[in-house]
Amino acid sequence: MIDYSKFLNENIINIKPSGIRKFFSIAEEMDNVISLGVGEPDFLTPWHIRQTAIDYLDRGSTRYTANAGLLMLREEISRYYVRRFGIEYEPKNEILVTVGGSEGIDMAIRSLISNGDEALVIEPSFVCYKPIIETCGGKAVPLPTYAENNFKLNCSVLENAITDKTKLLIFPYPNNPTGAVMRKAELEKIAKIIIKHNLFVISDEIYSELTYGEEGHCSIASIDGMRERTVVINGFSKSYSMTGWRLGYALGPAPVISQMTKLHQFAIMSAPTNSQYAAIDALRNGDADIKKMLNDYDMRRRFTVNAFREIGLDSFEPEGAFYIFPSIKSTGLSSDEFCERLIMSKRVAVVPGSAFGDSGEGYIRVSYCYSIGNIKAAISRIAEFLDELKNERANGGKAEI
Repeated sequence: MIDYSKFLNENIINIKPSGIRKFFSIAEEMDNVISLGVGEPDFLTPWHIRQTAIDYLDRGSTRYTANAGLLMLREEISRYYVRRFGIEYEPKNEILVTVGGSEGIDMAIRSLISNGDEALVIEPSFVCYKPIIETCGGKAVPLPTYAENNFKLNCSVLENAITDKTKLLIFPYPNNPTGAVMRKAELEKIAKIIIKHNLFVISDEIYSELTYGEEGHCSIASIDGMRERTVVINGFSKSYSMTGWRLGYALGPAPVISQMTKLHQFAIMSAPTNSQYAAIDALRNGDADIKKMLNDYDMRRRFTVNAFREIGLDSFEPEGAFYIFPSIKSTGLSSDEFCERLIMSKRVAVVPGSAFGDSGEGYIRVSYCYSIGNIKAAISRIAEFLDELKNERANGGKAEI
């Protein structure tokens, strides 16, 4: 009998599996499940983008591209960031095309974090940051955010967490799972602290185009003194409903992007060729698609927040992304208990807030990138579940739910 622990990387063994996937696995084995758990747009990729991919396949454009991605695509990304966010990057050495935003995050962390380094991770936030930091031998230091502060990073929390080992801040806004957004005036205060302590930033801006209200997304890289100390991660999955195309990109200073590209060369070679041609069309011709989807999400956002409040679960009103983060503290259940009992009794899948860090405990993540019909049906079932919980507490025992 082989003892595989002698061969496996101890850093990998010690990482806990994703708290999100657990409930997807349960749902896959059950019938009549309504899932509000997946962060995937329900729109089809716009036809003109798909048509472009088909055309390039017909032409036989199926070979490797340059490691950093098609230069034509990098040029379009550069123009897009100037046009939408007012920041300019050199296509030849400051842009790397990656296999989804996730690869960009991985390459950036691995290029920046060495054994013993500390990286500050805003929580609640996407599940991948901490495990990648730990596989590099680094320490992930949580920066908790709270509903009473609209889940924004507090300057004093940031300042107090910095030590002589701190190298990096993971900055994920608009935020998954809370939907929180940091506006320009708030970013300027955070930037002063970052510059004062000579930190580097990875700004995960995958939801940048899904920002609600008149004041659009502001990248922290656009703040004075921050471009040279920030790697921006973005992609096509959320803005253009291109999740399965697996295409993202990183923007940043040439010395950092060159190291990320080196890792990318050995691990990946190049991002999918056909996806890159499709992305060029998305950037050139997709502004109207973004606006249409954003308007639809905005309607669902307002509906979902109001519906959860009506059934007794208070929710911070998100300003970005496509999630709400209702509090379930009033039920007396932990986030895991709530989600497990909900899916088993009512066939509704949501994600426990604790999957996104300790400060997510007492909340659930609900995605509204589904049809209004599915959202209404799921909320109706959740309302029934809450009523049964109330009856259970009133009877002093455990109800059969």
